[in-house]
Amino acid sequence: MGKGANDEDLGDPLQAPPDFDGPIRSRRMTDVLCTILLWCMWISMTGLGIYGMQNGDYRLIIYPLDYDGNVCGTDLGDMDMTEFPYLYYVNDYSGGVCVKECPSLADLADPYTLVTYDGLYQVEGSANADVAANISIADYSSSGNNNTLSCTENLCYPNGNPESSYSSFGVNQGKGYAYYAVDTYEVFWRCVFNDKGIDQLNEVVAPNGSNFTEDVISSFTSQSEYVKQGYGIWENLFNDLWLSRYYILGIGFGAPMVIGFIYSFLLRIPCVLRIMVWFSIFATVGIVFAGAWYAGMTASQWKDLDPPIYTEDEIKVATYASYALYAVGGLLTLLFLFMRKRIQLAMGCVKEASKAITKMPAIIFFPVLQALGFCCFMVAWTVFSANIASMGEFSTKSFEAGNVAVSVRSFDFSDFVKKCGWYMLFCFFWSGQFIVALGEIVFSMAVAKWYFARDKGSVGSGTVCSAITTSMWYHSGTAAFGSLIIAIIKMIRSFLAYLQKKAEEWDSSIAKAIVCCFQCCFYCLEKCMRFMNKNAYIQTAIFGTSFCTSAKEAFFLILRNAARVGAITYVSGGVVFVGKVFITTTTTGGAYFVMEGLRQELHSMIGPLFFIAFIAWFIAGMFMSVFDMAIATILQCFVADEEMFSSDEMYAEGTLKSWVDDHGSK
Repeated sequence: MGKGANDEDLGDPLQAPPDFDGPIRSRRMTDVLCTILLWCMWISMTGLGIYGMQNGDYRLIIYPLDYDGNVCGTDLGDMDMTEFPYLYYVNDYSGGVCVKECPSLADLADPYTLVTYDGLYQVEGSANADVAANISIADYSSSGNNNTLSCTENLCYPNGNPESSYSSFGVNQGKGYAYYAVDTYEVFWRCVFNDKGIDQLNEVVAPNGSNFTEDVISSFTSQSEYVKQGYGIWENLFNDLWLSRYYILGIGFGAPMVIGFIYSFLLRIPCVLRIMVWFSIFATVGIVFAGAWYAGMTASQWKDLDPPIYTEDEIKVATYASYALYAVGGLLTLLFLFMRKRIQLAMGCVKEASKAITKMPAIIFFPVLQALGFCCFMVAWTVFSANIASMGEFSTKSFEAGNVAVSVRSFDFSDFVKKCGWYMLFCFFWSGQFIVALGEIVFSMAVAKWYFARDKGSVGSGTVCSAITTSMWYHSGTAAFGSLIIAIIKMIRSFLAYLQKKAEEWDSSIAKAIVCCFQCCFYCLEKCMRFMNKNAYIQTAIFGTSFCTSAKEAFFLILRNAARVGAITYVSGGVVFVGKVFITTTTTGGAYFVMEGLRQELHSMIGPLFFIAFIAWFIAGMFMSVFDMAIATILQCFVADEEMFSSDEMYAEGTLKSWVDDHGSK
């Protein structure tokens, strides 16, 4: 293909390598230096993590702290709590005592047994003797805290009456140093009350409907009734989620995959995609014109008010807004008319992308491998980070809350530990972005192999496996290069966020404005670099070139096809969004009917359905990200195909081939 005079500044059209028949087979490792740097980062992170494990103790960070400042399950406080790793909450201020195991009570609750700061207290003749065997509390008699109060009949159980006990000095409606024995379950070494046990307990100690959490909340907010309702909703929600956990996990993770493939198949039906795209275009233009009409009508109504309520300036703003929106609507109309051929090409790319994904179903599951890889990294990173953070100088601070003492942990970090924290954040950014980048190269290579195959029947899930091995062996360096750029930008944005916090402390309006401007600039830069990286990875997948070469070729390719790229971005964005909504709503609607048999056991189906919708939206996003990358790859493959070959030699098929036949190659 020749190059016109107007294309002199847009780079040379792509040239087909000798004997080109798809993504090149004879490849070399690209950007090896970045691969070495990535491994050096991981090795140094590991070394730093080992140093943290030797000089710190993650238990200081994540293990619970009792009321006396001891870390449960350790000997790191004034008392040895090694045999008592769990925390049983005694009051609503998070004060509690270390216990050997979280109590599991057959009767769910015993209102005549109290867990106190000073051990177990049971009402003689009324308490369940078996409960004492299920609750083993650390001995606080050797505590250095001389203010620890013990329960007596007068302090905790006056007249042996449960209702009087609830408002006694010791229990104090959940704000004292004692609380009742309730069935619990363990969450991160914390004993969480069984809500059914709490309900059963309240029937005895607070039959009028009062409970300690509501009473505490009432003392902190004038909107107590709403907060009380919110707390009750939260209790019911947690119980509903636990009862329906298998439905949530099964439907939430499984159904979106199946529905995603159905959506891909629907897009191959000509009328479906055409209606979807043109409806979104007309809706966009219609919304702009509707906004213009509404602004004009509002301005007219304001002007006719007698007596006037709005100022002349406010009326002028509404009027000018109406004119501006009419202008925008007119420009959008002209733009869509001008780009109608490009929009048809974009729809062709979408159809071909859906065919590619349907032909290679295994490509959808590669994000699962990415997620597993990221989880493995996060396990190591979290352990290392927790140990490094624990190298700070640990101390506890006690404060009085009502008639009880409560302790909180505090850390004072040295400059070395702070620098280690920043470095660990950089490792997190680079590793996470590397996993994403490698996935984009894999997706691009698999779709490119499908596009440039004369015999599409020879392409299948095996092509995805080949793309994975080729990308990881030859182009890990390119993924590392691109992800390093994003990681550096994110580090700068993180530092700017730190400065924003400092500016708040300084109460400097000028500093806030300057830092905010920089934050916006780097946000835009990150978005631009992500777009360029994605297109560079596609070039690498097709031609096996290094990151810089691929980025250069991708940049000029985008310039030469700006209108097409704009159209495909608009169309693919709409298709991806509609796909996410379709997958999420269909999954949630199906879950409603599947869970019909569980309705009687739940307080409400809203909570479980919300979480299913949340998971489905996440899985749909993962599915549609593959779809989005496939669309972008198809476009670049088509442009490369168009620039490298004549119309008779092109690899384009189906809708794309029809587009070339109707409009001619560029």
